[in-house]
Amino acid sequence: MKKLLVPTDFSDTSKNAALFAVQMAADIQNAKIILIHVSDKITGGSDGSPLTEDDDDRRIILSQALGQLKEELLAVSQAPIEFAMEKGSSLVETLTRYVRHQAIDMVIMGITGATRLEQIFMGSNTLEMAKEGVCPVLIVPPDAKYRTIKNVVLASDFKEVETTIPVAPLKATLDLFKPNLHIVNVDSEHYVELTDEYKAERKKLETMFSDYKPEFSFIRQYDFFDAISQFVDDRNIDLILIVPKDRSFVPSLFKTSHTKKLAYHSHVPIVAIHE
Repeated sequence: MKKLLVPTDFSDTSKNAALFAVQMAADIQNAKIILIHVSDKITGGSDGSPLTEDDDDRRIILSQALGQLKEELLAVSQAPIEFAMEKGSSLVETLTRYVRHQAIDMVIMGITGATRLEQIFMGSNTLEMAKEGVCPVLIVPPDAKYRTIKNVVLASDFKEVETTIPVAPLKATLDLFKPNLHIVNVDSEHYVELTDEYKAERKKLETMFSDYKPEFSFIRQYDFFDAISQFVDDRNIDLILIVPKDRSFVPSLFKTSHTKKLAYHSHVPIVAIHE
């Protein structure tokens, strides 16, 4: 059974990601959702007053909150849902450990929050989780609504694809949805003709993903994110796959204004899969 892990802090952002996840799980054969809440301790109520110092009491409160969220999600989709509570001071470290121990197939997280504090907290944690590369991380934009994933785009620089493309996790992700696969290269250096190197790398990608009959597109444009955004609109893309080249790629990627437009304002989710 495919295990989809959905962290929640009960914010609107995490609830939207959970809603997206359960609807997606209903379209995936033999998949279940695991809602997980990670906390060090509950510090106080909405008025700042302390709730309790007792671990058992905190666990009861969180269990009730997770149970209520589960019931809300089951009203929308009948995908199997479990929930878990983990104690830890670092969300990313705790999630990474849980993913490894429980053999999680994908983590699904939101990218922003209802308040500025939530935007900083949820956004940075989501990108840090994607940076870890422990498993594919599906980043759900703030206003994203689920629709059946029929068209997926993989962005590639067409350089040393045999060593930089993580074929197994990409295929595992594609197999969840059985979509039409588009492979896109955005490059400002090719002018009239594509180079022999480019053609050779494309041939390798054709072989790697032959089971999915990929459609290839080359876009000559200086701005990568503008090009991908336009391609997403033109081809009715439902999901974007990115392959960070190193551990510094994801945070630098999401600092640019173009990426904010893509991740924060697009209705299209992004899956980060490390090489």
